[in-house]
Amino acid sequence: MAQPENHKTGSIYVTALEPKSGKLMVTLGLMEVITRLVSRVGFFRPVIRSGKKPDNDLSLILERYNLDISYDEAHVFTVEEVQALGAQGRFKDIVQAIIERYNKIKSRFEFILCEGFESSGISAGFDVDANINISKNLGSPILGVLSGRNKQEHEITESLKIVLDAIDSEGCFNVAAIVNRVAPELVKKVWQRINREVKGDVPVYVIPEVPELASPTIGEIMEGLGCSFIHGDPSGLNRVIRQFKIAAMTLDNYLSYLEDGDLIITPGDREDILVGTLTTLFSHTFPNISGIMLTGGLKPGPRVTRLIQGLRQASIPLIGAADDTFTSAMKASQVPALISKDNPRKVDVALGTFESAVNINEIRRRLAVSRSEIVTPLMFQYSLFERAREEIRHLVLPEGDEERILRASEVLRARNVVNLTLIGKEERIREKAAILGVELDGVEIVDHVNSPLLEEFIEEFYELRKCRGGTMDSARDAMLDENYFGVMMVYKGLVDGMVSGAVHTTADVLRPAFQIIKTRPGVKIASSVFFMCLPTRVLVFGDCAVNPDPDAEELAAIAISSADTAATFDIEPRVAMLSYSTGSSGKGKDVEKVKRAVEIARKLRPDLLIEGPLQYDAAIDPGVAKKKLPGSKVAGKATVFIFPDLNTGNNTYKAVQRSSGAIAIGPVIQGLRKPVNDLSRGCLVEDVVNTVAITAVQAGQK
Repeated sequence: MAQPENHKTGSIYVTALEPKSGKLMVTLGLMEVITRLVSRVGFFRPVIRSGKKPDNDLSLILERYNLDISYDEAHVFTVEEVQALGAQGRFKDIVQAIIERYNKIKSRFEFILCEGFESSGISAGFDVDANINISKNLGSPILGVLSGRNKQEHEITESLKIVLDAIDSEGCFNVAAIVNRVAPELVKKVWQRINREVKGDVPVYVIPEVPELASPTIGEIMEGLGCSFIHGDPSGLNRVIRQFKIAAMTLDNYLSYLEDGDLIITPGDREDILVGTLTTLFSHTFPNISGIMLTGGLKPGPRVTRLIQGLRQASIPLIGAADDTFTSAMKASQVPALISKDNPRKVDVALGTFESAVNINEIRRRLAVSRSEIVTPLMFQYSLFERAREEIRHLVLPEGDEERILRASEVLRARNVVNLTLIGKEERIREKAAILGVELDGVEIVDHVNSPLLEEFIEEFYELRKCRGGTMDSARDAMLDENYFGVMMVYKGLVDGMVSGAVHTTADVLRPAFQIIKTRPGVKIASSVFFMCLPTRVLVFGDCAVNPDPDAEELAAIAISSADTAATFDIEPRVAMLSYSTGSSGKGKDVEKVKRAVEIARKLRPDLLIEGPLQYDAAIDPGVAKKKLPGSKVAGKATVFIFPDLNTGNNTYKAVQRSSGAIAIGPVIQGLRKPVNDLSRGCLVEDVVNTVAITAVQAGQK
C-alpha cells in the first residue's frame, strides 16, 4: 500500500546490554503493545544468530503476529558475517548496510520494532556500542535490557548507571531500561536502590526471574541432543523441565528422589526404572514428572514396549538418546531455554510476566504511539486483554475437567487476565491437568456436589422458583447441575460472571441464567451478538443465537442492547436494521416489522444513530448506500447489524465468516443483570480465552 508523502514511520530499538538478559521477553511484550495500537507493524532484526536453523526470535515474531515482511527482508547479516567484516575493520560497512535495508522497508509500515543482536563473538563491549550506534543511525529510540541474574542489588545498580550514561552520551532517546531476571526475593531491594541512586527521567522496570522461562522443555532437549521420540503425547514435548535426575539406584531408593518437573535420565535397558516411573503417573502420592530419556541407544524389549503402548494415560514423552547416560545428562544441562513459536505456553508466561512488571501506558506515551483508525482482528483481540486487566474480575467455568477449558485457564492465568474458579471434582481436574501438563496456579476448584454452599443455593433457588411451582426436590436437582451452581455463584456475587458451553448446549447454559439472573431493569429481552473481526474493522451482528423470531418491540430492544455492547468495546455504534428492502422500496409484513422496530428504538434512544429498513449491501457499502439511501448517517457506514430473525442472522454471520475469513467471536449474551456467556461445542482454546476476556469486560460495566 502506497504511503502519503508525509508518512513517518515510528520505531523502537530493543537491545540487550549484556548476555543472557532475556531480551526476547521484552521484544514480545512490546510487540503485543504495538500491535494493539497500529495496524501495519514491521519487525527488523539486523543481525541474526548463525546456524542451519532459522533464527528463533525472528521466526517467532513473524509467525505469531503474521507480519507483512519476509524472513530475508527482516534481517541483513548473520553473526558469522559480522565477525568476518569486523575482523577486516569494516564496521562502517555493517552499519551502512543495515541503514540501507531499514530505509528500504520502512515506508510500508506505521511502526517498526527493531531487535538488536548479542554474542557477536567480537566482544561484549562491541555488541553494546554497535547496537547503540545502529539505533542512533536508524533514528530509533532505544530500550536497553540488562540481566539481573545471579547479581546483588549494588551490582545491578552500577551496571545500570554505566549503560544509561553510555546511551545518553551518544545522544539517543532512551525510552526505558529494563532489568530482567532478578531473583524474586531481591526485586524490592533492587527497586529501592535504583530509586535512591539512579538519577534522571528514564523509566526503569524490574522483572523477576521466572523459572519456567529459564528452563528448557522436553522438545528443546530432544532437538538439542538429536533424540528419537519413542512414546507419549507429542504435545507433552512442551513440558518444562525443572531439574534432571539420573536414575541409577534400585527402584525403591530411586523413587524417593522424584520431584515435580523431573526429566528422568536412565539407560534404555533399565526396564525396572522405566516401568516403575510410568507407574507413578497413576499414583496420587507421587510427583508429576515431565518426561523420561532412555540413553545408550537402547530401547525396552518387545513385551515392555507393548505394555507401555497400552498405557493410555501415559502422556509424558519418552525419548531416546544415542549417547551414554553421563554424556546425555551433561549435554542436556547445556541446552538453552527458548521462548519459541512451538511453545505457546512459554509465550503466554513471558507476556504475562512482562505486562505485570512494565507500565505499558508510560512506554506508549514516551514513544508517542497513537491508536490507528483501522482495527484488525489482532488489535481487537489484544484490546480485550487490555480492557479486562483494568480491573481483574473473577469468573467461574463450570466445565472444569474439559481439556479446552483447562488449557484456556492456563493461558488466562499466565496472562493475568482474570481470576478463575473451575467447577468439578478437584482430584479429577488436577489429574487431568497433570496428564495434559497444564499449570493451574492460582485457580480455585469447587466441587459443587460436596460444597458447603450447596444447601444455601438449594434454598435460594427454591425461593426464586416456588412462585412458578418449583419444589425443594427440583431445586436440589437443579443445583446438582454445574451450570445452575455456577450461575448461582454469579447471582450471589461470589464471582463476577460465567462462561460455559464447551460440552453443554446453549439451552443448558442460558436456561439457568434466565431463571436466576434475569434481564436488567428496562431491558425487554436478552439477546446475543457476534463480533465479526474483518481485516480492517470489527462489526457487531445481532441476534444470531438466541431469539428465533423477535417482534418489533423485541427487535428494538435487541438493537439498543447491541449498540450498547458495541460502545462497551470501543466500537462507535451506527445501527443498521436489516431487511430485504431499503427505505421505502419494498413492502410486506417483515418490512413493516423492521420499520416499527426502528421507530420504537429511536423513541427509546434518540441518542443513537439507527437506520432501517436497510439491505445488507446498502448498510456496509458506501457506493451502494449513495445510490439507495443518499444522505444517511448510517448507510454504508454501519457498525452494528440487526437481523430481523434468527434464521437470517445465523446464516449471514456464518456466510460472512466462511467467505471472508473473518474471525467470529461469540455469541456474547447481552441484557442480563450479570454476564453469562455461551461457547460453541466446537470452540477452540482461543475462543474460550476470548469469550472469558469479553465476559470480564462486561462484568466491569456499571
